[in-house]
Amino acid sequence: MADNAQEPEIDLESMPGLVFVTGMSGAGRTEAMHVFEDLGYFCVDNLPASLIPSLVDLNGRPGEEGEHKRLAVVCDARNGGYFGALGDQLAALKEQGVDYRMLFLDADDEKLVSRYKSSRRRHPLCTDGTTIAQGIQRERQLLMSLRDAADFVINTTDMLPQKLRTTIRSLFGTGNERRGLSVTVYSFGFKHGAPLDADLVMDVRFLPNPYYDPDLRNLTGLDAPVRDFVMLREETIEFRKKWHELLDVVMPGYVAEGKQQLAIAVGCTGGQHRSVALAESTGDYLKTKGYRVSVAHRDLKLAERTR
Repeated sequence: MADNAQEPEIDLESMPGLVFVTGMSGAGRTEAMHVFEDLGYFCVDNLPASLIPSLVDLNGRPGEEGEHKRLAVVCDARNGGYFGALGDQLAALKEQGVDYRMLFLDADDEKLVSRYKSSRRRHPLCTDGTTIAQGIQRERQLLMSLRDAADFVINTTDMLPQKLRTTIRSLFGTGNERRGLSVTVYSFGFKHGAPLDADLVMDVRFLPNPYYDPDLRNLTGLDAPVRDFVMLREETIEFRKKWHELLDVVMPGYVAEGKQQLAIAVGCTGGQHRSVALAESTGDYLKTKGYRVSVAHRDLKLAERTR
């Protein structure tokens, strides 16, 4: 019998309520914002430093009672003349007892130059005709004190995007990585159309069909007689073994790649009997492995039920 103990969810209480993201232009701030959004943070990009107190007050100071969202704020050299006030604003927050964490993203100069050339975007500090390399040096001087004060510094020189996502999640989203992947398992009937949004599609029409049993025809895979008819057959037992082995291979790969949403579609002829029972079974299995799973039945409303 499968172990129903689920691995713990991400520990929301231990996640910082306020995070500042800064660092070198081209070092991965946009990717970092996507990660914080997936972790449930309200993200503000390119916020002038002088507006930080207003944002914190509007949201409700993290740590105080009352409704507030976790905030992730990007402040960087794009702020121009407003950026110089960031250090003073952060010092003022500490004096007021506001707890926050600062993440600094960095990369080697050669890699930053290469990224800007490939993107064909203008560096924010190259407004007076200077080269990209000169703009990077200006930015380093501007950010030196922030880098020294940062709680976390990540060098993205040799990082692929999925590695950066995993690193940030490990720092700010404590708990089981699998809980960050939202999985939807749904049944469907091929005669009502193939699924359009599924990442994985499993066709179970090869299994014996309860539809041809008059006592089961008007029932569904949610009813015990149909479920037993489908699940207790030797063909299904062998299939489930192989199906679970496949899931055990591909699911960790999706987690490692940083995928946030996954749709698994299980289909039979009408979406009433076999696919419904096996979608429920698949959802139960993935839950025992620690994934966040919801189960739906796309075509069950079209089932041939007894009125």
